[in-house]
Amino acid sequence: MKTSYHLLFQNLDDATSDADHYATELRLAEQAEPLGFDGIWCVEHHFDKDYSMCPDNLQLLSYLAGRTTSIELVPAAVILPWHEQPLRVAEKIAMLDNMSNGRVYLGVGRGLAKDEYTSLGIDMEESRERFDESYAIISNALETGKVKAEGKFFNHPESPVRPAPARSFKDRIFTIAMSPDSLDIAAKSGTAMATFVVAPAEVHKPLIDGYREAFQKYNGRPAPSPHLDEFVYCHEDPEEAKRAAREYITNYYVQFIRHYSMLGDHFASTKGYQSYAALASAISEAGALGAAETYLQAQTWGTPDQVIEKIKAKRAVLGDYDLTGIFMYGGMSYETAEASMRLWAEKVIPAVKDL
Repeated sequence: MKTSYHLLFQNLDDATSDADHYATELRLAEQAEPLGFDGIWCVEHHFDKDYSMCPDNLQLLSYLAGRTTSIELVPAAVILPWHEQPLRVAEKIAMLDNMSNGRVYLGVGRGLAKDEYTSLGIDMEESRERFDESYAIISNALETGKVKAEGKFFNHPESPVRPAPARSFKDRIFTIAMSPDSLDIAAKSGTAMATFVVAPAEVHKPLIDGYREAFQKYNGRPAPSPHLDEFVYCHEDPEEAKRAAREYITNYYVQFIRHYSMLGDHFASTKGYQSYAALASAISEAGALGAAETYLQAQTWGTPDQVIEKIKAKRAVLGDYDLTGIFMYGGMSYETAEASMRLWAEKVIPAVKDL
């Protein structure tokens, strides 16, 4: 079982500058490799410091590539519809992979936030077509070292990728998949899947099982282990673990609902996003506090022993999976996040790495 570290860059403290918050999170990220984490992840988000602010995760990972030697570097994800030139994405990925000696694992997604699409001037209803077209260009470029495209959104004359990709990206690409159609796309393209945990394992199970079945059908081999992205917290005192997890995960979740306009009704009428209408409806029916409690209980937090048992219980439902933990979020202090991260590394990672 792989365990990775996910940078969020959520700055809820108006008294802390974005620059100071970045410096704080980078201090934690630089500890991930010596503490034994397998990868460093970060997702692309724009404009919203109270939710997540990493407008260029490839640039961020270029910095971390120079501060590390062996840990996997995972842009999770590059939101393909937000990039006007897939060629530029392919070039940046190839360049970063060359500079880091093959440590890049590429995550791709299509984005969910209406406000980000609006501010970037991109029609959200075009997201699936833009994603599919862009992904085909990028994945082909990383395998062949060449870009050529004649499509609805993207057109490139045949051009080389320089620096040329030094190694294959086969089995080093995964798709962020939160909906049935995204899971089917991941299976058809032969990529691994990653998903953010938003509900109990039993709710995620049908989607993950469907992905595995589709992957086997399309590719004639078993699917790779899915990646589950979760909010984690670890403390030796069970009551303190419960208190802190409830405070900080709830703080995050309030921003999640706001950022993605989860209490709105736009998903039902937006092409390609109808499956999210059920999630929005469930949140609305449960109320913010009820939905936050369900979300809290789906995450992995507690004492080291409790965390290990939660991981084992989730694997009993879902089968093998790799866990990516978000350690700093919801207004948590550096000291609190670091203590949780170090305890996790000391007692959880050794206990689960051979599962």
